Amino acid sequence: MDRLSILLTLMTGAVIGGTFIVTAFTLGYFSVWAVVISVVATLLLSWPVSYLISRRIKSQDPNWERKAEPRLVPDTDAPEV
Repeated sequence: MDRLSILLTLMTGAVIGGTFIVTAFTLGYFSVWAVVISVVATLLLSWPVSYLISRRIKSQDPNWERKAEPRLVPDTDAPEV
């Protein structure tokens, strides 16, 4: 698991959720189901989108080194996974 994508999930979820809610309200859908569908879509999309953003940030960082062996639980003293 990528630590940067975990932090980005909160910000990405807020942006995606806000976009879906504002779009639904702008189109005239003021029901509870519009909000529920927006929340479910946000929950399904926030982590994959933040993971892609994290990969892109790391691919453009010249100081980030990829480890040869990915580990399930990273060391606490280790640099970014």
